[in-house]
Amino acid sequence: MSAPLPAHRAGRRGLFAALLLGLLALLAGSLPAVAAPGAGPSARDRAPALAASGTFRNPLNTGPDPYLTYANGAYHLTTTQGGSIRMWNSPSLVTLLTADPVTVWTDSDPSRNRDIWAPEFYRFGERWYLYYTADDGVDDHHRIYVLESDRDDPAGPYHFKAKLAPPNHAQDFAIDPGILQVGGRLYLAYSGINQYQHNGLNIAPLSNPYTVSGDAVAIDADGGCPEVREGPEFLYHGGRTWMTYSTCDTGKPDYQLWMMSLPDGADPLVPGNWTQHQGPVFSRADANGVYGPGHHAFFRSPDGTEDWIVYHAKSTAAYTYDNRTTRAQRFSWRADGSPDLGTPLATGATQDLPSGDPGPGAYWINDDGRSSGAGSVAFTGTWNSGTGCAAQCFWGDDHWLDQAGATATFSFTGTRIALLSVRDVGNGYAAISVDGGPEQQVDYYGALRTGEVVQYISPRLAPGPHTLRIRVTGRHDPDSGASFVSVDRAEVYTD
Repeated sequence: MSAPLPAHRAGRRGLFAALLLGLLALLAGSLPAVAAPGAGPSARDRAPALAASGTFRNPLNTGPDPYLTYANGAYHLTTTQGGSIRMWNSPSLVTLLTADPVTVWTDSDPSRNRDIWAPEFYRFGERWYLYYTADDGVDDHHRIYVLESDRDDPAGPYHFKAKLAPPNHAQDFAIDPGILQVGGRLYLAYSGINQYQHNGLNIAPLSNPYTVSGDAVAIDADGGCPEVREGPEFLYHGGRTWMTYSTCDTGKPDYQLWMMSLPDGADPLVPGNWTQHQGPVFSRADANGVYGPGHHAFFRSPDGTEDWIVYHAKSTAAYTYDNRTTRAQRFSWRADGSPDLGTPLATGATQDLPSGDPGPGAYWINDDGRSSGAGSVAFTGTWNSGTGCAAQCFWGDDHWLDQAGATATFSFTGTRIALLSVRDVGNGYAAISVDGGPEQQVDYYGALRTGEVVQYISPRLAPGPHTLRIRVTGRHDPDSGASFVSVDRAEVYTD
């Protein structure tokens, strides 16, 4: 999470070159019921003059370890927040980034109110059960817990229900709970101590959503690295259960997903019934500027016709546990029934919204003045510009300057605007104001150079035309080597 782990369990820690106008028709329409792998166009490779209505761009959230589902007319998203469990709820995928989070759980019990990670929530009967891991501030004291909702609503409220501890691992480290459903029975899958890894895959039977009814069995899963096997998730398709899981240290750019499968009718508590798929099924995409894709979940489109993966990834190849942001993209199925997760898309790649998603969609404004909607940008001062940031920037270009008093002003029509750009070791403070109002100081410094970072999200605005001004202050914090401010992508929301 926020601090590195010892090596034996470090796995928890840890766009554009050409304008292809001919793709406008494709982007304007819905994708077919079964998409080709990586069907969403890369913003670096395909840059339509106008983005179609009903599109979105990643990231969806600035946190790691996402879990997302669509229920009761809205998407519900959780990510690791550390001291509490927060949920973002939105009728459209496009507005998750600007949704106001709801805190659905805090805990006064000092044995389990620290380092709260990886919440997931499932509906059984007319209640929702929220699974997570927490400790007392000592990492090895991580254990798994479950909450129960007071009503049929994934956003709660919730009350504490139980600790989930298989008898043979009652006092052992355990994280990343997920629920396996096979043959009408429930099983707890998680990452914890076994004979294969400190963070290894384990499966235990459940007699109901909140009661472990037997010992856990260890699954000897491959992963291309020795460190961890964590974050198990499940798909049910083609006569098999597909278990995908994350491997390697999440601080590494090679954090990735691997897969095993179980034939229908087989007992998941018999390790030999699981078949290993060779090689990663979702991994770094250097050409798209995506590193360490993993800790994922699956969800269906609102109308139930499409399958999607939500995951976290980074925009830097450096070893770091920071900069893990939540992204989503559609996936398809192979002829043998296995999932084809494709290749991670570049941050900023324009994708069609899931089928049945009501929109309204959003549009972008690039730093060179091009926009997919009613937007533009104007500069005062002598700004540098170029394509040196490559995959770390939207359309592969940005503007940057350290001259105090210089400005970049976005003009847009909508109800909210978000700024995404490079955060770097030589960046300083910007002063940002909307419609000529009070300035807010924003620090663009980062200990590592990372691209398309969410720097600022405006307050909600009245529908109509607005301006946002970025002013270079010429100041920086003590850790920074200079006072540069980067201008790259603005994302405008219309409802």
